Amino acid sequence: MAADQTKILTAEQEAQLRQPIDDYVGGIQAKIDALRADGTDKVMEYQSALEDLKRDRIYTAEEKAAKRAEYTKALAKAKEVEAKNKAEISQLIAQGESYLKEHFDKDYYQAVEASGKAETAAAQERYQQLVDQLNKEHQETLSKLTDQGEIKDEKYVQKNRLFDAKMQLSKDLQESKDRRHAAFSHKYHLIDMLRMSKFTFGESMAQRWENYKYTFNRRDFLLRNGLYIAIIVIFAALCVITPIVKDTPLLTASNILNILSQASPRMFLALGVAGLILLAGTDLSIGRMVGMGMTAATIVMHNGPNTGGVFGHVFDFSGLPVLVRVFLALVVCVVLCTVFTTIAGFFTAKFKMHPFISTMATMLVIFGLVTYSTKGTSFGAIDGSIPRMIIPRIGGFPTIILWAVAAVIVVWFIWNKTTFGKNLYAVGGNPEAASVSGISVFWVTVGAFVLAGVLYGFGSWLECIRMTGSGSAAYGQGWEMDAIAACVVGGVSFTGGIGKISGCVVGVFIFTALTYSLTVLGIDANLQFVFSGIIILVAVMLDCLKYVQKK
Repeated sequence: MAADQTKILTAEQEAQLRQPIDDYVGGIQAKIDALRADGTDKVMEYQSALEDLKRDRIYTAEEKAAKRAEYTKALAKAKEVEAKNKAEISQLIAQGESYLKEHFDKDYYQAVEASGKAETAAAQERYQQLVDQLNKEHQETLSKLTDQGEIKDEKYVQKNRLFDAKMQLSKDLQESKDRRHAAFSHKYHLIDMLRMSKFTFGESMAQRWENYKYTFNRRDFLLRNGLYIAIIVIFAALCVITPIVKDTPLLTASNILNILSQASPRMFLALGVAGLILLAGTDLSIGRMVGMGMTAATIVMHNGPNTGGVFGHVFDFSGLPVLVRVFLALVVCVVLCTVFTTIAGFFTAKFKMHPFISTMATMLVIFGLVTYSTKGTSFGAIDGSIPRMIIPRIGGFPTIILWAVAAVIVVWFIWNKTTFGKNLYAVGGNPEAASVSGISVFWVTVGAFVLAGVLYGFGSWLECIRMTGSGSAAYGQGWEMDAIAACVVGGVSFTGGIGKISGCVVGVFIFTALTYSLTVLGIDANLQFVFSGIIILVAVMLDCLKYVQKK
């Protein structure tokens, strides 16, 4: 069926439909502007002048005082005028909004929207007719050719003709989309002028939804969210399968709190390595950092002489108050982890060594030192009062989650509100450009490794308290993969300079929930590595596709 051409508006017809609305609201706007001239406009002018005066250094103190007095007096007068005209302005604004509500959609926007649908249908019809015609001509041409070279050339030309037709369709569809979007936005432009950029919550949400639909691209959406959708589907399937296979519901409040508890120490690790990935790097030593931190923390917080020794020496910190031992364990964990990350950061920054190599070296050194010094001994449990003191459960709620929340807030602040955070993005995006602009690439790189070490120290200390000790060199094996995978799944790009804290948080929860679900279902721990590997592969593939598309 042919598209209804009678509904398609020309630009002149659309302008004619809009003209009465613009004239009416414009007349009201002119009255409002006149009332604001000596009131609101002057208030804004003098408030700005007073702010500028605070920063101005060309005047003496006496001159500043005189001008401040002058501006303050004028401001007070302008506020009187503003207050006097406020009721009349509000009445005019209400009159304009009432007119828009009654006439904008009915007399203008609905016609533009119908025109856009008709334009879209007409464009698609033209495209289909053109494709049919091109294919017909192509077949007629091929039937007359016998030379294989000429046939090949004709097929290549036909491919280009079809591509041009598709591009023309995209252009026509975009033009129709642009006109409808412009018509929608015009209403809010008029409201913006009437109210001086003050929108209600509903109006703001309507504009955001419209802008989202206008800029929506299916390919981009799937590249950004395809992996999340797949994982959610898998998790939903597990929620259905688990009660059937194990006769145990998966999605319960208790299980959710357990997942959040397990995710909390891992959050510190993911936040630490996220800063390194932001610099287009990585860290292979995270798991060994956790083992080292767990061992050190267990030794310090153990109640009585330790069951094993370090280089043959048995420690006993039970003579110290509990809080002192807790704090000392934290300091030891942070210092040990920071020392090794700083070493890796120094070699990475100074000698342009890839973090894969520098962190692999520290991983081997840490594991070798801790295993040799402790003979691979597991150091038992920590003082039983410490978990109840540091991460108590209040009404069934595990407060260990609050430690993770605090870490997220602190790292978010560092990334988004500090000079170091801005430099981190700059160096990760383009280290050469950052260096030319005056940023020290060396110190930003070392700083990222130091921050990672502090977070690893906190994470291993918190994990030790959560697990009530049992520290050994082997603990934490494979955790580096979980932390890196959580960041990649959360959108922290290995290309550098791209990533958000919210992505790390989501990534940690996804991996912890998936691991927990598979464990409840009874899937072998070794097979769980297969799932993790597939997720990492798909996440990096999507990240690479996004990067190629931008290029």
